[in-house]
Amino acid sequence: MKPGLVLPMLVLAAGLRAESGREAWLRYAALDEAAARPYRAGIPAGVAAFGDSPLIGTARQELIRGVRGMLARTLRVESRLPGENAIVLGTLDSLRREAPALASEGSMAEDGYRLRTVAAGGVRYTVISAANPRGVLYGVFAFLRRIALGESVDALDETQSPYAPVRWVNQWDNLDGSIERGYGGRSIFFDQGAVYANLTRAAEYARLLASLGINGCSVTNVNANPQALAPSFIPQLARIAAAFRPWGVGMVISVDFGSPKTVGGLDSFDPLAPAVAAWWKARFDEVYQAIPDLAGVVLKADSEGRVGPSAYGRTHADAANVVARALRPHGGLLFYRGFVYDHHMDWRNPKNDRARAAYDNFHALDGRFDDNVVVQIKNGPIDFQVREPASPLFGALEKTNQAIELQVTQEYMGQARHLTFLVPMWKEALDFDLHARGAGTPVKALAAGRVFHRPTGGFVGVANVGLDDNWLGNHLSQANLYGFGRLAWDPDLSSSRIAREWTRLTFGADPKVVDTLAAMLLSSWRTYENYTGPLGLQTLTEITGTHYGPAVEASERNGWGQWHRSDEHGTGMDRTAATGTGFIGQYSPEVARVYESVATCPDDLLLFMHHVPYTHVLKSGKTVIQFLYDSHYEGAAAAAAYVPQWRSLAGLVDERRYGEVLEQLEYQAGSAEVWRDSVVSWFLRTSGIPDAHGRAGKYPGRVEAESMKLEGYVPTAATPWETASGGLAVECPTARCAASFRYQGAPGWYTLRVRYFDRNDGVSHFRLLAGGQLIDEWDAADRLPSKKTDGASSTLRVAEGIALRPGDEIRIEGVPGGAEPAGLDYIELIPNPN
Repeated sequence: MKPGLVLPMLVLAAGLRAESGREAWLRYAALDEAAARPYRAGIPAGVAAFGDSPLIGTARQELIRGVRGMLARTLRVESRLPGENAIVLGTLDSLRREAPALASEGSMAEDGYRLRTVAAGGVRYTVISAANPRGVLYGVFAFLRRIALGESVDALDETQSPYAPVRWVNQWDNLDGSIERGYGGRSIFFDQGAVYANLTRAAEYARLLASLGINGCSVTNVNANPQALAPSFIPQLARIAAAFRPWGVGMVISVDFGSPKTVGGLDSFDPLAPAVAAWWKARFDEVYQAIPDLAGVVLKADSEGRVGPSAYGRTHADAANVVARALRPHGGLLFYRGFVYDHHMDWRNPKNDRARAAYDNFHALDGRFDDNVVVQIKNGPIDFQVREPASPLFGALEKTNQAIELQVTQEYMGQARHLTFLVPMWKEALDFDLHARGAGTPVKALAAGRVFHRPTGGFVGVANVGLDDNWLGNHLSQANLYGFGRLAWDPDLSSSRIAREWTRLTFGADPKVVDTLAAMLLSSWRTYENYTGPLGLQTLTEITGTHYGPAVEASERNGWGQWHRSDEHGTGMDRTAATGTGFIGQYSPEVARVYESVATCPDDLLLFMHHVPYTHVLKSGKTVIQFLYDSHYEGAAAAAAYVPQWRSLAGLVDERRYGEVLEQLEYQAGSAEVWRDSVVSWFLRTSGIPDAHGRAGKYPGRVEAESMKLEGYVPTAATPWETASGGLAVECPTARCAASFRYQGAPGWYTLRVRYFDRNDGVSHFRLLAGGQLIDEWDAADRLPSKKTDGASSTLRVAEGIALRPGDEIRIEGVPGGAEPAGLDYIELIPNPN
């Protein structure tokens, strides 16, 4: 090695030291010398901050932190406006008092900010101003983001304001510390029925949210524990609010509608009973004494077993208003979830349709909600499925505040085990024109109150971060939280811009890293859709349980209403006005005309809107059944391709995150194969129509475990059948088992792929041997959501570069652990290229 290369290589190695992901997109990683030079030359040495709000102090400290991290410069704090170049922070009012020459004319929207370069008396000031202190903090984050993205901060003249007044996240945290549909570990707020003594992570989360302009966070599950409103618990919640306060994030709580009875001791929770209204008022008067800046309340009622106004023959407006009126004197908002449906519907009635529920429940109540009530509406009419149309309810509420609910946590999208970047999906919903008042009424404008000129509204993201270092259980899932915040601030941002921004902020500026990862992100939604449920079939997952692995029939013949009505003749739900459930008639005539006809309905939503024969020809020229086969093979291949794409970044990403993302992508590639084989097998058996390319049902190189020589192992049927190759697996009911076979192929180098079941009710141990030699051994100790031998627990182990000769014994030994029976599905032999 040449001596002159030693120092640069040491610097590179230092720059790639392991990172946990806890800093997310706020790493403020040191810029290399060339990138830092213009900023060091142009950014002043001092910062002056005007205003007595604690948020101004937070903004100043964040600015100092960011500049120090990226540029290795520590800004000097000035107590007054210096007579030299400086960065100046303040609200418009404070600047007009303290530095009138730097105060811009006019006004700004609440939470908006301006970044300006101002020359005064031969001195250049970088001025970050806003209408309120929170806006100043947002402006500082925007200024630092420009530096991190390599954008100029010279000659600034930029004004930004949020698209909508409400930009909240919901956490579905339970008081015991668990999180419903949370995949990033346990709660950052609660443990064993109490709030943590140390709320450092809560404050760090508030910082992440503030960097995106998010101004509210609910901390308790929408399936609310009544004890959240107990007088003894409110002081604990007040400590969370205090952790949020320096970052301008208002705390929100979810409440149980039955609280007047369960907590208050009344004999009723009837929203029209004077005693109940008085209880809500007194309760929130007490809450606001402890938490004067509580932003509001989320309420889920009469849905999925939650009590609600129907118990007394009252309406959702009655329920919302009784709570909202208790909040009104304190400036609080009541977010009433529009996710209300009957989960005991008669599946035999072809006119029943869960998709109709939100519109049917709320349309007739338009105009009957108080002005501080916001109806919180999911982006689609079912439940965060891989593809749904925009909910027609957005266009039906002309006199009611509304907000769009988007799900950041990937409940039906691979649960942070699969790369699924959701911004393109959200953009499709936000940009969809519902023609509520003719053309030009997209969902984003309706949700923000811009079309019908409502006083409030906006965006809610179900985030569900947890105690894992990377917050969401997967480094790449952070892109969804970042993307939600950026869209909530400006829904006109492109998916590509958001993907590239997040990648650069999170993994650095190397062009190969940015280009490669952004391309992976932008393709991932379609990839996931292809190997799960394309054409509007929804996600074809286990909806009655884990919401994770494949289970094609799980949504059929039950009351939950996520039916796809597939049978031996055809597939899809008939939601037409003419012959189906009438759901399409809930849209404006302009939209309904497109969906009502098979000829004009987009193929991506065809099976959501229509029941068609498997031989129906799509606009692509393929039949429905062939598209189902092709898309699943294409999707699984695309998921597998993410592995070498990420591997190409070795040495360009720090070691810890590189390894953790690689492991996740390798898992996803194996899981995508399970999805492919399960769905393809089910439709092949059901339709009886073969795959034109001869792939479905044929797996060369695969040796089924039940066909091997078994020592202790016993065959068992998988449930559902399609989630194990051939419908069967083997399980070990004793202390140790083995399955083996003799290799009879050509000699050469092979990859051995072992499909086994990693349930969450124990930890089994496996050993893989070839020709009497130990090749691999491992514990089945992953964090997967199933206690069954099924598609959710199905996992792949790969051993590459194994030399095989005819007659070699291939043997796998399993030792059960706990209740987990060391289940096996198959071993697959793949010849390695020479």
